[in-house]
Amino acid sequence: MSNIVPLLHSALKEQILSRWYPLVIDKEFGGYFTNISHDWKLESEQDKMIVTQARHIWVTSKIAGFYDEAATYERMARHGFVFLQQCMWDAEHGGFFQIRSRDGGLTMFNGWRNEKRTYGNAFGLYALAALYKQTNDADVLDFAKRSFRWIEIHAFDPVQKGYFQFFTEDSQRFDRSSTYKTIAADGNEVGYKDQNSSIHLLEAYTELFHVWKDPHLQTQLYGILKLIRDTMVQRKGYLQLFFQPDWTPVSFRDSSDEEQKKNYGLDHVSFGHDYETAFLMLEASYALGIENDVRTLTVAKQMLDHALRNGFDETVGGFYDGGYYFKDSETCTIINDHKNWWAQAEGLNALLLFSAIFPEEKRYRTYFDRQWKYVQEYILDHENGDWFEGGIDKEPRFKNGPKSHLWKCTYHTGRALMNCITILTPDAEIPAGSSRAARKEEMNQFIRHWQVAAAQVRM
Repeated sequence: MSNIVPLLHSALKEQILSRWYPLVIDKEFGGYFTNISHDWKLESEQDKMIVTQARHIWVTSKIAGFYDEAATYERMARHGFVFLQQCMWDAEHGGFFQIRSRDGGLTMFNGWRNEKRTYGNAFGLYALAALYKQTNDADVLDFAKRSFRWIEIHAFDPVQKGYFQFFTEDSQRFDRSSTYKTIAADGNEVGYKDQNSSIHLLEAYTELFHVWKDPHLQTQLYGILKLIRDTMVQRKGYLQLFFQPDWTPVSFRDSSDEEQKKNYGLDHVSFGHDYETAFLMLEASYALGIENDVRTLTVAKQMLDHALRNGFDETVGGFYDGGYYFKDSETCTIINDHKNWWAQAEGLNALLLFSAIFPEEKRYRTYFDRQWKYVQEYILDHENGDWFEGGIDKEPRFKNGPKSHLWKCTYHTGRALMNCITILTPDAEIPAGSSRAARKEEMNQFIRHWQVAAAQVRM
């Protein structure tokens, strides 16, 4: 076994899973706790967002098929399913609320109130599909189908394609011209289509298509893949973050420095999203059964290569948060040199995967090794466990930062470590007939599928 594999297992099992679970289980009100301190103490505020709740269901469902404690993790996943069904889902109008209080009621946190977001609904669907794959529970699949139909009925744009993001309690879409005015923290994004909800719809629909070969789902999944690949990814190899409904990019390149800084969230190069999306596109194309998909692999490779050229810290290691192409410049300038935890996790996943697809390009494995070294030195909390929220080479304050909040749980790290362990563990060292053996064979087939296309990319 490669020397790195035991370290990855430890980072996943001892440093993440044993710290989070069952601590995060809310036995009184259901679902999972949200806010946990750096030393694993539950905070007083415990509002629950659909994204975080769903991510815990997804992780525990996947881990149930990865380690021997399948029954334990499956129970934890089902525990979250009940809260999604009874509290996060709107029984009257359909769709998942963006946020609920700890006991499942209304909360004013972030101003979301009873509003809904396509982004959050995508994660709800993602969780349900993963849970069904683990349990084969027909009730879970029925719920997933309802979730899918809500998204398609309310969010899909049949004219310009893509998906709208913002909805009222009664599932009515709103934009800047609507009578309804949001007070939510993400209100500056109202009226736009965006890459983030799009890539996670791609992710969710891929997960669902693995367990439900519905023709309409297939059509919509391919449509999202094509839209991201051919419209959202810019010619240099990065994702434009926001668009007008007709797919005109939202850009502040011609604006003042003050306006550019003010609108950083709407317009910058997010390296982590780029190579995360590269991976998700490959997953989607493979699930759809598209043979020799050179186009998707070429764009995915371009996205990772762009991030390596422009967003990797060649001195210390790790990926920076954000860059920008200023007016009249062909050079990407780093404008946010912090290094958030999730982008580092997704970097591990993408680099190792591409090193397997393109084994002759040794730089991918070299960068993976450098990235893992960076994670070990500046992201892993060796004293308390889990990952700091950001690299402490840039933000030492995260040594005492929270381990968990609305946007931070075990999803990016769990997926990256499971995938890296699967790729690096030799077939012979996995017990025959085990769930991990099945996962290994799935990964082998996935890599072989893309190696066929890679031969033409090299040409």
